[in-house]
Amino acid sequence: MSADERDRDLTPVEVGKSPKPARRLSERRSSAEVADESGLWIVYDGDCPFCSSYVRLYRLREVTGRVHLIDARTDHPILREVRTLGFDLDAGMAVKAAGHFYHGAEALHFLAILGAGDGLFNALNRALFRHPRLANALYPWMVRGRLLTLRLLGRSTLGEA
Repeated sequence: MSADERDRDLTPVEVGKSPKPARRLSERRSSAEVADESGLWIVYDGDCPFCSSYVRLYRLREVTGRVHLIDARTDHPILREVRTLGFDLDAGMAVKAAGHFYHGAEALHFLAILGAGDGLFNALNRALFRHPRLANALYPWMVRGRLLTLRLLGRSTLGEA
């Protein structure tokens, strides 16, 4: 698979604007440029054991700068931006980098590209989700597993909270 195929067209959404035409990730800002603009913001469900473990275990390359982990069950200002864009956080996490938002499988793919390869968890995550087709195929099953786990644990979804 070529680098162009791996870096599938992602469609980030800039705050206050309609979605931009897709560009290859390699044509966008470099990791170092992303780091220069207030770091990386990851919005996840803090009540979900899978989501919490993912953000705790996953290591991003140092070039990403500061990583902000935001529990979607809090009243953080970034959640207003996420809701304004219409992202359903029950359907997937959101990532903000350099003024652009990624949601669901695209967020997972974006993080996989930025991820460090050290450690088994990180290597596996990067190996699987750097491939957009695989990320898109697996992510809906991950969401279903998350929703089932929340139900079994007696916890509410974000939409029910």
